[in-house]
Amino acid sequence: MPEKEPTTQLDGGFSSPRALATPWGDARRVLDEADIFWLSTIRGDQRPHVTPLLGVWLDGSIYFCTGRDERKAKNLRLNSHCTLTTGTNTLGGLDLVLEGDATEVAEESGRRSVADCFESKYGAHFVAPEGTWSGLGDAMRTGDVLVYRVAPSKAFGFQKGGPYSQTRWDFT
Repeated sequence: MPEKEPTTQLDGGFSSPRALATPWGDARRVLDEADIFWLSTIRGDQRPHVTPLLGVWLDGSIYFCTGRDERKAKNLRLNSHCTLTTGTNTLGGLDLVLEGDATEVAEESGRRSVADCFESKYGAHFVAPEGTWSGLGDAMRTGDVLVYRVAPSKAFGFQKGGPYSQTRWDFT
């Protein structure tokens, strides 16, 4: 099934003169290549919680995993709205902010596909016995950890360097 192509809009009020909207294909490449994402959720007392995590882009969504008792899982049980960000910590490149609702991937075939994608992307970190996350792919497949899917409802791109631009993509 092909991914839904979002509508693209340049926010001229926050962009350099003569800036152009960033094409969604450029954002997709950043999502595919990003090693680390930052997940923002809301605690039960309405305080924000932000944490770095690994993620993969697959079939139009970002996927990540967590333990059942971790703060992010507790927060998502109370409120599925979340934001994922990635990009650079320099004044060049493209930063991305994706907003959506996290849903648990319950079916085994979905967890298996996500685990395969994580292993392909992160390589030895996942598959080597001495890898940092050795065994996590198997834990995803068996349901020993929660796997979440976030299909973005909207996303923002902040192009830095050259002309600065702010692009909005709407998936609704």
